[in-house]
Amino acid sequence: MSRLRRKTSKLATASAPRQQTENPQPLAVVPNRKKFVRLTLWPLVAATFFMVSGGTYGTEDIVHGAGYGRAILILLLTPLLWSLPTAFMIGELSSALPYEGGYYAWVRRAMGNFWGFQEAWLSLVASIFDMAIYPTLFVAYLTRMFPWFQEGNRGWWVALAVVIACAVLNIAGVKVVSLTSLWLFFALSAPFVAIVLLAPFKMGALANAVTKPTTSTVDILGGLLICMWNYMGWDNASTIATEVERPQRTYPRAMLVAVAIVALSYVLPFAAMWMTGLKATAWETGSWADIAGLLGGPLLRIGVVLGGIISAFGMFNALVMSYSRLPLAMAQDGMLPGIFAKLQKKSRAPWVAIIALAMGWAMCLGLGFARLVTLDILLYGFSLMLEFIALAVLRFREPELARPFRVPGGLFGAIAIGIPPMLLLGFSIIRSEHEQVWNMSSFEFGMILIAAGFLAYAVNHLLKPHGWAPAEQKPEPAA
Repeated sequence: MSRLRRKTSKLATASAPRQQTENPQPLAVVPNRKKFVRLTLWPLVAATFFMVSGGTYGTEDIVHGAGYGRAILILLLTPLLWSLPTAFMIGELSSALPYEGGYYAWVRRAMGNFWGFQEAWLSLVASIFDMAIYPTLFVAYLTRMFPWFQEGNRGWWVALAVVIACAVLNIAGVKVVSLTSLWLFFALSAPFVAIVLLAPFKMGALANAVTKPTTSTVDILGGLLICMWNYMGWDNASTIATEVERPQRTYPRAMLVAVAIVALSYVLPFAAMWMTGLKATAWETGSWADIAGLLGGPLLRIGVVLGGIISAFGMFNALVMSYSRLPLAMAQDGMLPGIFAKLQKKSRAPWVAIIALAMGWAMCLGLGFARLVTLDILLYGFSLMLEFIALAVLRFREPELARPFRVPGGLFGAIAIGIPPMLLLGFSIIRSEHEQVWNMSSFEFGMILIAAGFLAYAVNHLLKPHGWAPAEQKPEPAA
């Protein structure tokens, strides 16, 4: 989809090469009244759904680690303590500052270039681990139907094909991605609707079912972290704010609707399977396919496998759209070389940024699921912390900033809303001390990556003290 740009004289002035200042003040978005195709509420809800969830897939280990009752409780409480505060924060900041780059632009405006750079760094480094998960899930479900792909390096080549296909789709433009997400949402939801409807007719029937032995070692803490991972990523939708129809109104509504849909997509299928009496130990990543086969036969099994493939593809596809806007926004602000601001002529997609990121994501294919989740949450958590700080700082520094949607409770509410998510992040720190990466704990490895952001900023500033020269004028959207 064409990107919404401001075609005013103010924008032309703001787009000229400029020095980096410690407290940049981006101009507000002035809606372009030409008839460009932009994301409306439901396409944005669908894209957000894939950026955050992608359906029930990837949640199986939560039940394995915690059991049905505690798993459902975790799935109900986590959105209240983790997702809703984040959605409220995003609702306020995206409605007040609907800029390209989203959360990077918020932190930069609130705390200056250094912390804006760190926000983008943390998000992009976390994306390297996060984006390796989805092609892995794609292969995990594909091999449930076609074991042939488990042999040799075939699965890796399939995962690489997913990366390439999604990069091509995103270069084709955001309109293709949003419409794809909407249809993929309906396609992957259908098998789980069938599971919820069939389960009451199988009350207790699977109590003695023979299932494939699992290899999962996830405990209740690991289940909580996987639950947090399944509920994270709400801020990813903010990076495409200039491509959303009436973002001040659409974002808050989309966030709240998406939170409810994601929670229901997790809780209802597990509650339904609990009624069947199936043992909690039967669950592990990818086992939805076999369990659906026990419940509804081979057709439902095939449907779940196809849904798992669709889910992984859809999540990766939507997140490419989100992450690729960070280098674009940074290049337009002079914080990265101008080549990252280059756009494909027809779709106006940031093709250089997409290709560069896709190369980085491909390098991490094949790493373990649990390790990827732990590192992802650790790095994402620090970037999320900066966003909540930005919310409070902007309330204090710019109380008169127009906020069509506000976190309730005044300045106290803006500060307090970030406390529950930060407390939950403590669990990721505890677990990261027990995961190993290259003969060191995941926590140590994560701290090295965070410190590297400070070094990267210093090198960037040393090379270009006044910033990389951005494009003479920000590109206009395609008609």
